[in-house]
Amino acid sequence: MEFSIKAEKLQPNQAGALLYICEDACPCSKNSDNPVAALLCGALEEDQVFAETKTSEEGSLKAVAVVRLKDMQRDAVAKAASEAATWAQKQERVSVCVAPFNKKNAALVVEVFAEAFGNAVYRFERYKKESKPAKLEKAVFFCAEHTQAVQTALEVAEAQIHGVNICKDLGNAAPNECTPKFLAETAKEEAEKVGASVKILDKDYIKKNMGAFWSVAKGSKQKPYLIELSYFGAKDQNEAPIVLVGKGITFDSGGISLKPGLNMDEMKYDMCGAASVIGTFCAAAKLKLPINLIAIVPTCENMPSGGANKPGDIVTSMKGLTIEVLNTDAEGRLILCDALTYAEQFKPKAVVDVATLTGACIVALGHDVSGVMGNNQKLVDSLLAAAKHTDDKAWQLPLFDTYKEQLKSNFADLPNIGTPGAGTITAGVFLSYFTEDYPWAHLDIAGTAWKSGKEKGATGRPVPLLLNYLRHVK
Repeated sequence: MEFSIKAEKLQPNQAGALLYICEDACPCSKNSDNPVAALLCGALEEDQVFAETKTSEEGSLKAVAVVRLKDMQRDAVAKAASEAATWAQKQERVSVCVAPFNKKNAALVVEVFAEAFGNAVYRFERYKKESKPAKLEKAVFFCAEHTQAVQTALEVAEAQIHGVNICKDLGNAAPNECTPKFLAETAKEEAEKVGASVKILDKDYIKKNMGAFWSVAKGSKQKPYLIELSYFGAKDQNEAPIVLVGKGITFDSGGISLKPGLNMDEMKYDMCGAASVIGTFCAAAKLKLPINLIAIVPTCENMPSGGANKPGDIVTSMKGLTIEVLNTDAEGRLILCDALTYAEQFKPKAVVDVATLTGACIVALGHDVSGVMGNNQKLVDSLLAAAKHTDDKAWQLPLFDTYKEQLKSNFADLPNIGTPGAGTITAGVFLSYFTEDYPWAHLDIAGTAWKSGKEKGATGRPVPLLLNYLRHVK
């Protein structure tokens, strides 16, 4: 959809449906230029933030709605924006009056409401015979003050929507379409659109150099790829880059350690770490952030076959550490460990990997909170701050050395799973052996990357968290 800003006051005769956004203390119930909006705002109950109606105007009906923000914390604004967006998506065009907020709150309102509109109009119906696109095509924000701040906020929102939609589209695609090759081709196409560079390494490189990654990939007929996207926006092109690494298992059957059949179709979402990294990368490049950024995505399928990993196999990682494969369904860490070793060559300022890594993370944190851990507290704190600012929730889990006692093998340097208990943490501990040479953090998004049930679909998380982190990285 299309967004724009107008540095002027909204008039009641503006085209489209009218949405008035004000603070709790706003006197619009008495002084609004639109008597219907004034009536709605004045009639709101104490616990209400949204009201709507239709009014007759020269023989036609015009939709009018108001949002009264009693709490300017982002999560409260986002909740109100979501309610308003449900109404807005039924309109063709919405003219939005942003009341006289201070600069910070005006920018917050524009950013959050634009994001909510973008989320509300998202559809993924390309496999259906008849699709029903959202009605809403355009939203115009009328804000007579703080023009530069609200324009910047809108640009951030548009970039985030772009990145989130890339992530959702990739996650929702059927696994017979979204193969490793499709993921690589899409990443290349989207990155080149925003002026970034692309390097794709194929089976030959992976087989020769990345033994842990190859051990997973060799069980499928689909060829594996290592995707490398590069964007240099810093004044100093030689400045150490931020590196994002995303797990790209385009379908995870569990391999020989086969998953239960119930809901196995949702294992197409096991590449949502990759999808979020690609989406975040493209959003950052679209915003022309003043940083150097690299995205690395190892992608393959995890399938059972005569050539697949077997429990008990020992493989050699790119770092040289040998790994005993005790469970072939713990494959994500096998492809990630080689990608994290590959990242060393860039001498990164920081590395953040993102993966739907462990079901244990859902047990620990549920479906609303991502797990975060790492070897650098400053980096972890930056990610947690970004999570709080965007309401893309995350919670830190510990990486105490005592957990290393759960990762011991009689036959190799490491097993790919630990003893029972703390499954999310021991997965992180496993990855920590491959990240000792740079600041590193790990995001486990197994519970937050997609929804099941009637709202089934990719969420686009943690693109908001990651983009906010990149916008404020120092």
